[in-house]
Amino acid sequence: MTNATAGADRGWNAWHFAALLGGNVALALGPLWVRLADTGPVSAGFWRLALAIPFFALLARANAQRLGGVPRGVLLAVMAGGIFFALDLSSWHLGIELTRLGNATLFGNSGSILIVAWGLFVLRRAPRANEWLAFAAAIVGSAILLGRSLEIDHTTLVGDLLCLLAGFLYTFYILLAQKGRETLGSWSLLFWSSLAGLPVMVGVALALGEPFWPTDWTPVVALSITSQLIGQGLLVFALRHFSPLVVGLALLTQPVVSVAVGWVWFDEVLSPLDAIGMALVAAGLVLVRGSGKPSTAA
Repeated sequence: MTNATAGADRGWNAWHFAALLGGNVALALGPLWVRLADTGPVSAGFWRLALAIPFFALLARANAQRLGGVPRGVLLAVMAGGIFFALDLSSWHLGIELTRLGNATLFGNSGSILIVAWGLFVLRRAPRANEWLAFAAAIVGSAILLGRSLEIDHTTLVGDLLCLLAGFLYTFYILLAQKGRETLGSWSLLFWSSLAGLPVMVGVALALGEPFWPTDWTPVVALSITSQLIGQGLLVFALRHFSPLVVGLALLTQPVVSVAVGWVWFDEVLSPLDAIGMALVAAGLVLVRGSGKPSTAA
């Protein structure tokens, strides 16, 4: 979560760069823990948020970020964003169970492109050359990956579409959270948005008839630690020091890690056409990050 522009990287050192890469690697491990959890995928998302909330409260206090006395309009916007984040997680976690991990990670990050598209609509200006290129690469790459999923199995295609829906929902979370960032610190914002998402995730999990309570807590605890605490924490620490272009390049570690995990744990193998599709989507993400839009932790 930063206001860095594409022009320069501000005062970064080896620790900042390690945090940037480490945060992306931690986030990329999330789909593995969702697959390994003996709860349902949405229920795993509930525990991802619930187990992290007390730590968000402690981190907010430690960094002098207020949890109470938040203006009503700001709190409503942040909590509405939390509802969209819960729907995003629900859709993404369901998609993770149905498609390849590399696809899930790439499509789950598609919100970056949608945020730029929304920004252009608000500014009422046409895309620049690199933005047109980003949109074209992402669309062509997505079409290739969706076509390959359809060749494999209709279920895999449904998983891809659920992950794309997650990216769409994440866009609304970011747009609503923008108002909160001006008043709340990052940890306080994460506390309130996560709290607002809990009842949504319980409702979705119950509606789907998922198993809710883990019998093995290891995967859900690991999911909460890697995705919510380590991943979010390292990126909050690092992102303010880097331009969006560098953040976009670092983002590419996520699909690489996810593809490696999918290959090792689940025997997911990419064809050359899959690799081309992923490369195009990844290029679109990098180009759109380089357009100077604010970067956000996923």
